[in-house]
Amino acid sequence: MELLKIENLSKTYGKGENAVRALDGVSFSVPKGQMAAVMGPSGSGKSTLLHILGGVDRPTDGKVFLDGQDVYAQNNHNLAIFRRRQVGLIYQFYNLIPVLSAEENITLPMIMDGRRPKPQQITAMLDRLDLLERRHHLPSQLSGGQQQRVSIGRALFNSPGVILADEPTGNLDSKNSAEIVALLRKSNLELNQTMLIITHDENVALQCDRIITLSDGKIISDRLTGQARRGDDV
Repeated sequence: MELLKIENLSKTYGKGENAVRALDGVSFSVPKGQMAAVMGPSGSGKSTLLHILGGVDRPTDGKVFLDGQDVYAQNNHNLAIFRRRQVGLIYQFYNLIPVLSAEENITLPMIMDGRRPKPQQITAMLDRLDLLERRHHLPSQLSGGQQQRVSIGRALFNSPGVILADEPTGNLDSKNSAEIVALLRKSNLELNQTMLIITHDENVALQCDRIITLSDGKIISDRLTGQARRGDDV
């Protein structure tokens, strides 16, 4: 069953002679539980795609459906609620709140949504992230790998429809990169979490079920990898 569906998605910045077409008629769908990588050179449209899928930037043309809901048919108020509840974002540079502890950063999206997380839910997530002993540490007291684990926990905590990761290993050494990819894959498999990961690292992409390659705002390749599970489809 497709969870995410993109139809003829286009995005143009500027007008006239200065117009730049960042996305040009992109269409694909992602089944529930699939972990897909998006690759391509700088300027290929990867980040623009992620921002549109995350409800951060509206497309010029085309549609985005998440679990059957037309994302951009909503007004700005409902779009903000959609971003908070249905999308988990993981960034290359973590984007943690420096004055909040690891636990507080992880639970922040749920608290901002007016809900109170259950203590056992918090403990279970910290245990999954191997951060139980770091729950009260500030970001400045954590390593890069630990900060990225907090970022992943924050994205997963609301059980969103889709996780969007923008170069999640781009700021880490090889050891921490491998651990972060393993954590994402474990969450994907055990929680049946749908994920789209933007990456320049082919080793990261090959750990996913599928690799979508962009160039000049268009899809030039879309293939399953050896990691793809039975039932995955392009």
